[in-house]
Amino acid sequence: MTLTWLDEPTVDALRAALRMVAPDLADGVIVPRGLEPSDDPQWCGASAEVDGRFVVKFAWAQPPARRICYQVRLLDVLRVAVPWLPLPMVVASSRSPAMLVTRRAAAMPFFDIRRLITPADRPTAAGDLAAILAGLHDPEVLVAVSAAIGPLPGPMAPASTDTLRARFGALIRSDQRERVSTWCDWADRALATPGRTVLVHGDFHGDNHLWDRESLRLRLVVDWETAGTGEPEFDLRCLPGDCGVELFTATVAQYERVSGTTLDTDRIMAWHLRTVLGDALWRAEAGVALPDRRTPAQWVDDLEARFTALGTFG
Repeated sequence: MTLTWLDEPTVDALRAALRMVAPDLADGVIVPRGLEPSDDPQWCGASAEVDGRFVVKFAWAQPPARRICYQVRLLDVLRVAVPWLPLPMVVASSRSPAMLVTRRAAAMPFFDIRRLITPADRPTAAGDLAAILAGLHDPEVLVAVSAAIGPLPGPMAPASTDTLRARFGALIRSDQRERVSTWCDWADRALATPGRTVLVHGDFHGDNHLWDRESLRLRLVVDWETAGTGEPEFDLRCLPGDCGVELFTATVAQYERVSGTTLDTDRIMAWHLRTVLGDALWRAEAGVALPDRRTPAQWVDDLEARFTALGTFG
């Protein structure tokens, strides 16, 4: 079937598409998320809640339309290859127009519950994170998925250190610029040789793993459209900032225990550095506020605190 997408980023266009893909939802209450025009076709995609019970992913350009269809196919394969993985429940999907409808889970993004995790809760939370990631990274999972789908893409890489050296200095204090340059040199050394190859989620940040507020257990992992081949450390790169150093180190220890493999913390922190600074860079240059409404300079101070707490040279 030919791949198509919405003509425009509007609720009316989405409602018309739902009449073709999931007619029972077309007259529901639609609350869009990220439904904003973009000059870059790469980012012409969004999601919406329908009646508070369903989540719809859709696109109005080819690149995100392809990612939606890739995610649909990957979810089908993962459901067979890794049946215990907490995946979204697919209600409907389509290539024309590209759309994925899943049932909304009674769970909350990690960002909304992380402050509730006490030191006593930490081992269980770390165990949940480690079990999901270590299980996904099992070599047999990559073999099964590759056999079903074929060659897989690599995940979307964060900003390069060359980009950060050239452009990030304008966003921070003069006393921080040399420090960031030194960090970039260190990251280059840490990532100079390739790591082992596994299936990675590719975007495992706190909005993409959902938790039960009462039990503080991980219930669902969403947004698989950038999954592909990469190194295990890449998938843990958001945890130092999202979880805090204590939960991050507990997760690494649990991961190594359940998987029987070793993680390279320097590699994780090198990816973390590029991810954090790259996120701050594009947001600042696009005039988009950082998620916590602070400044790139403050994010640099946070990074330094994490490097210090971990005893990592940065």
